[in-house]
Amino acid sequence: MDAKMMDAVSPDMMSMAGMPAMDMAVMQACMDACSACEQACVVCSMQLMDCAPACGNAADMCNTMMRAMMRMSGMTPASMMAMLDACIAMCQTCMDACMMHADDAVCRMCADACQACMDACNAMREAMAA
Repeated sequence: MDAKMMDAVSPDMMSMAGMPAMDMAVMQACMDACSACEQACVVCSMQLMDCAPACGNAADMCNTMMRAMMRMSGMTPASMMAMLDACIAMCQTCMDACMMHADDAVCRMCADACQACMDACNAMREAMAA
């Protein structure tokens, strides 16, 4: 989501989405981390190492997480929390698989992106719980 789109999202829109306390900067950070993780996972999965399935799954989950966050309606707090939990779990699985090849620069990049995505998703969970 770019800055113009972020500016166009009013607090009323987030209230309609059932998440009146959502900090848009936290949401943007989570989307950015999901995007970076998706890209790193796609690159890593193309190496055809044994981490490829986990990377592909994490990339798909991050993409789905971003698309869900970009919808301003139809997402309840409970379903958003479940999506965040799933994204965190997929990134953890991917990171664990890639860390087995931490000496490979691409796998290391992917593991780092997964960690950043988990951190951002956890921050979003905390912001929603507040």
